[in-house]
Amino acid sequence: MAKRIEDFKVTGNHRLTKDIFVLHLKSEDKLPPLFPGQFVQFRVDGSPDTFLRRPFSIHDADFGTNTIKLLIQVAGKGTEKLSALKEGDIVNIIYPLGNSFSSPDEGEKILLTGGGCGIAPLLFLAKHLRSRGFVPEILLGFRNSERLIEYEEYALAGNVHVTTEDGSRGIKGFVTNHPVLSEKKFDRVFCCGPEPMMKAVAAWSKAHNVSCEVSLENLMGCGFGVCLCCVVDTVKGNLCTCTDGPVFNIKELKW
Repeated sequence: MAKRIEDFKVTGNHRLTKDIFVLHLKSEDKLPPLFPGQFVQFRVDGSPDTFLRRPFSIHDADFGTNTIKLLIQVAGKGTEKLSALKEGDIVNIIYPLGNSFSSPDEGEKILLTGGGCGIAPLLFLAKHLRSRGFVPEILLGFRNSERLIEYEEYALAGNVHVTTEDGSRGIKGFVTNHPVLSEKKFDRVFCCGPEPMMKAVAAWSKAHNVSCEVSLENLMGCGFGVCLCCVVDTVKGNLCTCTDGPVFNIKELKW
């Protein structure tokens, strides 16, 4: 798929928590085909400390208005700079990058599970699945109720279940503690979040013979396979997360 380097206009910057925000970006051109799981490389302008672009999953896309959304957590100087963007600002991204989640077969029971800001690619995926007639179960894990984000957005696309580590919302514990995993049968699991969480979901999937794909969040420099800083060890050898992923079937990973 051809890659674009393109300027977008910021049409919104909505703060969800003290350190998580959603950027709304509009293209003057028609968006190319985009698929759930793909990401963009975002140029951070106006700072001598942010030479490298930052990778962000496509959180949502509207092909009617040629807009995309990015769910971003402030984690350093680059994301701090992006959090200050205002409506009307112009930003530059390379997109669409990476592969995508696989397409489930008709009638399959689907579980989407994510943790923290790692839920970012799952909204686009959930909406895509819903448009195809699926009603996915969506299991989201957070540290506490104050960290819970976009519940209503996900609820429009599927049946949402929540866990919090302190029990302040939903089921207490991690996503693998939620009873939906034992109450319902699943044919396919799509997952994104902190690596320990994804490994736990992968272990559950293997134990129950359920197909599982995870979206890795490795550090990236270029986003298109040149710098090799996002290499992951797989059963096929070393692969670049940015070009061979970020989505991998857990059977490919040496977990």
